[in-house]
Amino acid sequence: MAHNREPEPRIYRHARTASVMLTHVTSVGFAAFMAFLARPGTSWFSWHPFFMTLAFAFFMTEAVLLFSPHGSPVKKFSHKMKGRVHRILQCLCVSCAVLGLAAISYNKRLNGKSHFSSWHGLLGLLTVCVVGLQCLAAMPLIYHSLAKGWSLAKLKRYHAVSGLITYLLGSVSLLLGLCSAWFTAAVGEYAWYLSALCPALSALVIMNQVTSAYMARKRLQS
Repeated sequence: MAHNREPEPRIYRHARTASVMLTHVTSVGFAAFMAFLARPGTSWFSWHPFFMTLAFAFFMTEAVLLFSPHGSPVKKFSHKMKGRVHRILQCLCVSCAVLGLAAISYNKRLNGKSHFSSWHGLLGLLTVCVVGLQCLAAMPLIYHSLAKGWSLAKLKRYHAVSGLITYLLGSVSLLLGLCSAWFTAAVGEYAWYLSALCPALSALVIMNQVTSAYMARKRLQS
């Protein structure tokens, strides 16, 4: 039995819109700030924070916010077109993540340091592997014949849930990277807290978007 959905209070709509717009600003600002600190091209290591921040703080964040009903930069696009842009941004995310992983691996090899010896390194490796698998697992959404016996609605739900988990892994990896000796030596205390706020805020907004969309569908189907 279908129920009429009660309209959301105006203050909640404005708050959601403001939070999404702030997330757009922080995703761009955080990536630009890390590029300024890392100065990509000055060393092999410099490419690691640059590419990883670009991958998870910018491309992956914007790929999810495309579907936000409160602040999508392509709100007037059709859902099909949004899906295409989403796939492009996710491919850029994976490409940057792989390049960032390759850069730090080669840098450690040059300096004779052990690989994946910290929580940041281990979780970062896991995140890159998961985001790659997430993209491969999305293929049945494009070619539904690859998942016979599965409804498109169920595939989309699993993709959304696994995507949220992947995003949270990326956010935690970024936060652990901010605890590295390189970053803590490069910024002051206040700059560190502001930097840590960026992936934390984005994670909260993305989590709210995905869970709200899922709960809305459940209410409409009840």
